[in-house]
Amino acid sequence: MKKRLIWALVATAFAAPAASLEAPATPPRLVPTVEHAQTAYLSSQLLGRYHYKTQPLDDAMSEKIFDRYLKALDPERLFFTQADIDSFSDARTRLDDAILRGNLSIPFAIFQRYEQRTVERLTHARDVLKQGFEFDTKESYPYLREKAPWPKDDAEVRDLWRKRVKNDWLRLKMAGKDDKAIRETLEKRYDNYLARAARNKSDDVFQIFMNAYAMSIEPHTNYLGRSASDDFDISMRLSLVGIGAVLQERDEYITIRELVPGGPAAKSGKLAVGDRIVGVGQAEGTISDVVGARVDEVVKLIRGTKDTRVVLDILPAEAGPDGKHKQVALVRDKIKLEEQAARKSVIRVGEGPALRKIGVITLPAFYEDFEGRRRGDKDFRSASRDVVRLIDELKKEKVDGLLVDLRNNGGGSLREAVELTGLFIDKGPVVQQRRPDGKIGVESDENAGVAWAGPMAIMINRGSASASEIFAAALQDYGRAPIIGEQSFGKGTVQTLINLDDVAKNDKPKFGDLKMTVAQFFRVNGGTTQLKGVMPDIRFPSIADPDSQGESSYDNALPWTQIDAASYRPVGTLKDLVPALQSRHQARIAKDKSFQALLDDVAEFKRLRENRSISLNEAERRKEKDVREARLKAREKIDGKDKLTALRDDGLQVGERSLAADLAAEKARKEVKDVLLDEAARIVADEAELLGTRPQLALREKQKGLLQPAEAVR
Repeated sequence: MKKRLIWALVATAFAAPAASLEAPATPPRLVPTVEHAQTAYLSSQLLGRYHYKTQPLDDAMSEKIFDRYLKALDPERLFFTQADIDSFSDARTRLDDAILRGNLSIPFAIFQRYEQRTVERLTHARDVLKQGFEFDTKESYPYLREKAPWPKDDAEVRDLWRKRVKNDWLRLKMAGKDDKAIRETLEKRYDNYLARAARNKSDDVFQIFMNAYAMSIEPHTNYLGRSASDDFDISMRLSLVGIGAVLQERDEYITIRELVPGGPAAKSGKLAVGDRIVGVGQAEGTISDVVGARVDEVVKLIRGTKDTRVVLDILPAEAGPDGKHKQVALVRDKIKLEEQAARKSVIRVGEGPALRKIGVITLPAFYEDFEGRRRGDKDFRSASRDVVRLIDELKKEKVDGLLVDLRNNGGGSLREAVELTGLFIDKGPVVQQRRPDGKIGVESDENAGVAWAGPMAIMINRGSASASEIFAAALQDYGRAPIIGEQSFGKGTVQTLINLDDVAKNDKPKFGDLKMTVAQFFRVNGGTTQLKGVMPDIRFPSIADPDSQGESSYDNALPWTQIDAASYRPVGTLKDLVPALQSRHQARIAKDKSFQALLDDVAEFKRLRENRSISLNEAERRKEKDVREARLKAREKIDGKDKLTALRDDGLQVGERSLAADLAAEKARKEVKDVLLDEAARIVADEAELLGTRPQLALREKQKGLLQPAEAVR
């Protein structure tokens, strides 16, 4: 699609509305549907009656929805001005009526204004590019603006965008690009921003607005439209029916970024990374053109029923825009998402007689194929089943200890959290739940035996939430494993997924799902992980900002509280072990150059975050760059390999490099030494050594059943 045509389409799509939200001068591009109104009303009835934290949908709630909706649209306050916000003032207390009366014109009118401002800001950005810049003045760009006031007028917001464009230009200049290349890169970037904005749909607007409503009640209550609901199901069962290709939007094309081994696309031998999908057809039907389409739209066309046929119109990677196409017919099949499944590795600590092999199980999520379990499938997929298999494999490799890595594991199935805990304790309660009526239930592991009886630890960070916290807290309370890392997220609530079409008895899917908080969970010791999270026994440095990440960053999070402890018997004690582990850890990292370099990185990251702005003076930026380069070179020297080259700032965004360069950068990031994981493995090695060389401690643990041999029973 030519640039001139893109801008003509954008101008048509975003024709400026009148100042009033009530009476736009031109028919709006995006409008609410009858289904949207029905979905909103039905959701309000369920949320008002069955939510753990019921709140009336009134003017007070409307104000919360209003603020959250604006934040979702313009989180950095770069599009709306204070004048826009003032013009929306009548809407502040009318959103409750919009939901209850089934008239969603107000949130859609606000979105139309947002689209208008998007065109204005990006048009201004392109105009600024024509002027060029001088970089010897003393000024800065405030790039963290989520807490800043709204720009007071158009002049102020235009100056913010001038600084933003200047910063984009300076980053590319610092990376060695000349003026011509910089201008071309940024023109294309802003064109792409506009093209993506022009592809917004009414369903997108409704999804944003409904989440503003749901999350105004409590942070983890969400509305899932039909597409989002499908994606959630896929993430839980780790499988889908499709062709086994990872797709990415690059310019106006949907490009193959990766072929899944064993999938129809890879097995055909007819597709390659970099090929562009320009059309999709079903069986013998007409092929639909998808140039300029959104990736989720193309994915929806490609996915389907197992053993059915899909035809792709392909522009090969090596062909130019006018190159010869080819058609590839594939038969859809079940694709397993192995990248998101539990995986294992072994880290060797020490050498010679002191060598310890530490098995690492990395668990990205607590997944479970709910439908497969309900059907009684013998091979249904779940996190605990996969972990049992991996533990058996690690036993055969004769590992001395086990480290379960839950970093950035945002949770998943509550049942899987209980099942996984049961792999490491004999029997007993795992988590308590308090329902809205105040009644407390206990989820327990009822299966005798353990899958792993030896030394172990759990690794967490600020991104470890929900089911991760249930698992980590239970093993900490039982004295089964020390917790290593950062304070966890602090999500102590339980959600259930309500199919709104089932509630409405719809014959066909129309309404989507409501993910609603229905309970709060508590540790077996009576405390909750809500707000406070799980505190590590051995703390690692953290770059997380509690003001922007974690439960404490939400203004409406449930408070921390406590109930009576469940009846449980700890299988071990950490108070005798942790001080020795901590002492060894501190002595070791004081001499570890990689760990000390990481501490420097964390300090620098925090400094930049606290500044909340960046200099637009070239001399100052070059001094900062020289410092970063020196630190990177030192890191490369420590690690012994030049793995950090691809991590240097080249000023480009994803999709602006060649696909090969993007993939190389991703590979480089994966290969960078994981300093924290290595140190956590050393701590587990210390644990194995201490339990082996301190007979009294080892005997006490053995008598409590911790070290007795046992086989997996799941």
